[in-house]
Amino acid sequence: MDLQYLRKLLKVVNSAGIDEIEIEEEGSRIRITRRNANTSFAQPAVYQAPALASPPAAEIPVAMEEPREKKAESSGTPEETSYHVVRSPIVGTFYRAPDPDSDPYVNVGDHVNEGTTLCIVEAMKLMNEIPSDVSGKIVDILVENASPVEYNQPLFYIEPD
Repeated sequence: MDLQYLRKLLKVVNSAGIDEIEIEEEGSRIRITRRNANTSFAQPAVYQAPALASPPAAEIPVAMEEPREKKAESSGTPEETSYHVVRSPIVGTFYRAPDPDSDPYVNVGDHVNEGTTLCIVEAMKLMNEIPSDVSGKIVDILVENASPVEYNQPLFYIEPD
């Protein structure tokens, strides 16, 4: 709110003999009241209009599919089967290839060495290559391409050499 605007408004209200006025524009609201007819105006109060709440999102039915982690548990958890779990070190978007036209870095069944790039996790427009920290065979890829991932979310199961 502009101070000059407030001063002009006070002069107009005072000269018109109005006891109370309330103006709302551009998300701000001003209310000016006179204490009594013989005194000057009270301090103007400036209020911000409350933010409009968005309507609740409609629930969309989703076909229930057994999660890949559950499928792995049915044949034994990674700890029981001695699989090494590669987890996301950051929150971002998971990509299996360096660009849409390229082949994926790795596929199920591929043998990888320590340091081999497994995927990319994009965070804030930065492409972070995720390397394997063990040598072994890729047993499962737990995330779909271009899917969001959370910190510490399992991405790959690797059967170490």
